[in-house]
Amino acid sequence: MILFIALMGYLIYFTIVRAGTFVNSPYNQRQDAFARDVIRGSITDRNGNVLAETQVAEDGTETRHYPYGSLFSHVVGYYDADLGKTGLESVENFELLTSNAFFVEKIQNEFNDAKNQGDTVVSTLDADLQQAASDALGDYRGAVVVMEADTGRILAMVSKPSFDPNDISSRWETLNTDEENSPLLNRATGGSYAPGSVFKIVTALAYMRQYGNYGSYSYNCTGSITVGDTTIPCAGGNVHGHEDLRSSFANSCNSSFANLGLQLNIDGFRDTAGDLLFNSQLPGVLDYTKSSFVLDESSPDSEVMMTSMGQGRTTVSPYHMSLITQAIANGGTLMEPYLVDSVTNYTGTEIRRNVPKSYARLMSSDEAAQLKEYMTAVVTEGTGSVLSGRSYTVAGKTGTAEYSSDDSDRTHSWFTGFTNVDNPELVITVITEGSDGSTGGRAVSIAGTILDSYYN
Repeated sequence: MILFIALMGYLIYFTIVRAGTFVNSPYNQRQDAFARDVIRGSITDRNGNVLAETQVAEDGTETRHYPYGSLFSHVVGYYDADLGKTGLESVENFELLTSNAFFVEKIQNEFNDAKNQGDTVVSTLDADLQQAASDALGDYRGAVVVMEADTGRILAMVSKPSFDPNDISSRWETLNTDEENSPLLNRATGGSYAPGSVFKIVTALAYMRQYGNYGSYSYNCTGSITVGDTTIPCAGGNVHGHEDLRSSFANSCNSSFANLGLQLNIDGFRDTAGDLLFNSQLPGVLDYTKSSFVLDESSPDSEVMMTSMGQGRTTVSPYHMSLITQAIANGGTLMEPYLVDSVTNYTGTEIRRNVPKSYARLMSSDEAAQLKEYMTAVVTEGTGSVLSGRSYTVAGKTGTAEYSSDDSDRTHSWFTGFTNVDNPELVITVITEGSDGSTGGRAVSIAGTILDSYYN
């Protein structure tokens, strides 16, 4: 009796909870058998613009077509009978090969030996915003993620270099062997970067949690800090003078944050990073690279200092930084990010709709409010001041992550933030790769161009 009840319980659990995962798995080869009877459905943006469709020739030959070329190549992905599928083409494969056409029409198609038209996946993406993000990023390598702060809807996801999925088959060998540019890599979710100063969000939160009197923190910046054999300079050798935690954050003072790190309990620091999903699974449907935080009690002071100001061995993706920023904008609660608004049949009748739902509370509302204040100061008086004085308000954090390439100092430029600070609307994260040291603000300018396009 116990075994019978356990079996029935598992069957119910599988049907309600797990069945969808197995049905939609890209490794489920039974899905592709549906293509014998169903013409693969379309993928549209939230305004009805077609992002992917199947064109059928007079002889019945089916060709997958992407009207926007390379614009959505990573997030929408590609579908090829021989090469497989990626992005939404993979995630929504089952829906695209399912037809909810009117049953009379399906009966007629059965008698006529004709295929049914697959359902349409209506994504959360916005073609205009995606185009603005792509144009602003230009020829730089990097990524942009834009999402709604209070819902988790992803409105834009750009990664460059990109590729045109319309000719993926003919260019496959070249694309797959281009290790220098890695055009097939979705840098937004799969990129693994040193976070630079955007990681100071994590360090500040860890200090706030360990020191209830963090408001009385005081440090005198002389342009650098030296402990043992390690010297960490502030960007450009700037001397910031007397600072509290707020001004240290606004000025992105490396010396002060290295000093903060030395005062932290490392186990607590690691716990805070874990609360913000480092070394953890991330919510979402696209493939991603886990972010990494590697400090422990045996880490030397030099590594603690470097990590605290965003260098060292810590890595993060633009997508992950967007999630952290979204939680701050949303009062500490991370909304589950999603890319599909609804699924309809090909005539537009709605089959199912996704609704916003919370994923986890990453921090308290008080902690989120304090970080929001610090991020606002970055724009009103600190390193992100280029975004002040616009028709919309912004709070955010800039970052410059150094790395060595060909014996020359190179940097990644970061920005992560959100708009309409009092009632947050858009979350945006930008990274550009391989900037020279003088262009650390490149990501900030790109973010401003994208937001101007959206609001103006």
